[in-house]
Amino acid sequence: MLHAADDLLVERGFAALTIEGIAQRAGVAKQTIYRWWKSKVDILLDTLTDDAREALEWRVDEGGSVEEALTSHLQRVADFFEEPAGQVLQALLGHAQLDGDTAASLRAGFLREQRERDLIGLRDLLARDQGLIVDDRSLGHLVDLLLGPLYYRVLVFGSPIDKGLVDTTSRLVLALAREPAAEDS
Repeated sequence: MLHAADDLLVERGFAALTIEGIAQRAGVAKQTIYRWWKSKVDILLDTLTDDAREALEWRVDEGGSVEEALTSHLQRVADFFEEPAGQVLQALLGHAQLDGDTAASLRAGFLREQRERDLIGLRDLLARDQGLIVDDRSLGHLVDLLLGPLYYRVLVFGSPIDKGLVDTTSRLVLALAREPAAEDS
């Protein structure tokens, strides 16, 4: 059912996605879907959470430098936006602008959980750089600076994230993390 929802969203868009269509594609009755989810938004939130957990996973122990590992992670984020799960996130974020319940569910679930993973992942990655540890407030700012340009490119301009943006963002965020002032802001 989750795969059916993903596929139909990509094929038809959020507005045309229906419980009936998901049930038909999955080969189940509508009642089966309604036993587990109350709306298409709930189905999409579940599929997003499942798909994003692996796709947006931080791989802190990758070989190479901290900058290479950070750039690799940002490229995975960029690639995620091109996948069906990334299109689900885009659709949910768009719908959340018009629907307060969707916004609240998205923020309380997926976005909060992903934010925690991003904070932990960046903190652990920075700790590889001669033990650099950034306070929680600065770490939150660095996560915003790290991911903000990627989300902006995709959500505001509807453009793919190119390698230049990934490389520049990685380099600039690491430069800020290494500045003594980054800990005081």
